[in-house]
Amino acid sequence: MGRAFEYRRAAKEKRWDKMSKIFPKLGKAITLAAKEGGVDPTSNAKLRTAIQNAKAENMPKDNIEAAISRAIQKDTAFFSEMNYEGKGPHGVLVFVECATDNPTRTVANVKSYFNKAGGGIVPTGSLEYMFQRKSVFELDKPDELDIEELELNLIDAGVEELELIENNLFIYGDYTAFGSIAKALEEMDLEIQKSSLKRFPTSPVEFSEEQLLEIEKMLDKIEDDDDIQQVFTNIA
Repeated sequence: MGRAFEYRRAAKEKRWDKMSKIFPKLGKAITLAAKEGGVDPTSNAKLRTAIQNAKAENMPKDNIEAAISRAIQKDTAFFSEMNYEGKGPHGVLVFVECATDNPTRTVANVKSYFNKAGGGIVPTGSLEYMFQRKSVFELDKPDELDIEELELNLIDAGVEELELIENNLFIYGDYTAFGSIAKALEEMDLEIQKSSLKRFPTSPVEFSEEQLLEIEKMLDKIEDDDDIQQVFTNIA
């Protein structure tokens, strides 16, 4: 979704009950990463990122360790990552990323969220070209950091743009450069607060406040679902 809308949604998320809304999603991301690449974060970059994001949301250490442990338990459900694409109220385009142990349940739920809002699911791949996938890193900017110099030093790692909002530094690059950018930042001893792969609309669309209220009702229902990891739209 557009960056302005991203920040607006982020501000809203801060008001949510993190224990019931955010922690389960973070825990699932940790378990998935540990299952995929092993339980040692020093050798598993995806797990290291998932733990980093959980710490940024003040997820307790016990919860993080429990999520890692679930990856090696024999009775742990197998989670698969799936994407769904759809159109919502007023033609808004929505890309939904999921992690689920029951794809039948998840697709039924996702379809119902769209249908009840007057929209619907579209065939997989229909909206892929409408979004650009980017690596996104968020840092607290050190006082002595020279932004222009940092950008020059990170170009070879694949960084395309830096953006400073208050004291938060956002670093963007192609999704294929995620690993190289993370490595470069670590080598510079810059502490990453959060990092992820996000989808940004290639042609953001402006909606009225009334339309946004209707769209956000649907987005809230989608994001409340524990199987949903990330949601992206073409809202400017």
